[in-house]
Amino acid sequence: MQGKLTALGVTRLKEPGMYGDGGGLWLQVTGRGAKSWIFRFTLRGKARAMGLGSANTFSLAEAREKALICRKLCAEGIDPIEMRRERLQEAAVEAAKAVTFRTCAEGYIEAHKAGWRNDKHAAQWTATLETYTYPVFGDLPVQAVDTGLVLKALETIWTTKPETAARVGGRIESVLDWAATRGYRRGENPARWKGHLQNLLPKRSKIRKVEHHAAMPFKEVPAFMKAVAAQPGIAAKLMAFTILTAARTGEALGARWSEIDIEAGVWTVPAERMKAGVEHRVPLSGAALAILGEMRGLDETFVFPSGRRGKALSNMAMLVLLRRMERPDLTVHGFRSSFRDWASETTHFPSEVVEMALEHFPFK
Repeated sequence: MQGKLTALGVTRLKEPGMYGDGGGLWLQVTGRGAKSWIFRFTLRGKARAMGLGSANTFSLAEAREKALICRKLCAEGIDPIEMRRERLQEAAVEAAKAVTFRTCAEGYIEAHKAGWRNDKHAAQWTATLETYTYPVFGDLPVQAVDTGLVLKALETIWTTKPETAARVGGRIESVLDWAATRGYRRGENPARWKGHLQNLLPKRSKIRKVEHHAAMPFKEVPAFMKAVAAQPGIAAKLMAFTILTAARTGEALGARWSEIDIEAGVWTVPAERMKAGVEHRVPLSGAALAILGEMRGLDETFVFPSGRRGKALSNMAMLVLLRRMERPDLTVHGFRSSFRDWASETTHFPSEVVEMALEHFPFK
């Protein structure tokens, strides 16, 4: 195709504007004298423009060759802009093949540890990954990590250490998401639970109870609550409140008035006091609110104070209460299992909702 521009003309053009050569090729001259090649085309009814580089880098002949390649792609229904983008992504992935899963995991930990509660959390991340994932695929390119490798790391501990396995799976998923965002890998996350690993691994609840604390059959809990109500002292109030909210012992012991919204009937446990590090909102029943009403005025800070002002009740208080009630066969934590059984057998709430009520967050 004979173009309208000449090599000499290109060098002499100074006036800002767009100068057509034909076949979709244009020379763009800016107000500062910069010159670049543009390919204009229409594909599937949509007009588009694609930069072909600087006129200082590519000659008129080279720009015409580039435009010819683009026209041929358009003739086959291929968008040259999209094709270039895909090639750049492929090149980036190829370059990233030297980036291992271990490198990405270390990068993830470094990027997030400032937001974690303490150094122990970062150490736990490193320890679990070193123990369960690095021997399997730590030194492989992060792009190479697939479902088979993830399963290989998890299957050996899924039935023997289900809680640990869930944490490891969640950490692998987070690292792979981080790697994808950084451009080190492409495609679906092979460690995602919902709609993927949940189809390949048995539910932890079907393997065995995660908690091994003596639990009371839920049908016996109402009678036990009456017995607790007959006991004097703050420890009895604390135990009843703990059972009514299905809370962990430490969270109930440390309950603060600043976390309680009596009017809304909600107890909001801040993330720093939660095992999973996630804020937890607990709706308060009438019975739980009644207990709070009885505890009002005893201490400005703690809901269940000890004899010393400004101190919460000891974690031994409820254990001593159980012994006094001649129920050493029970643990306070076991009532969480009673709640779980009650919810499963007498309500229609989805399992995920019940787990959230117990502050069980999958893959955390």
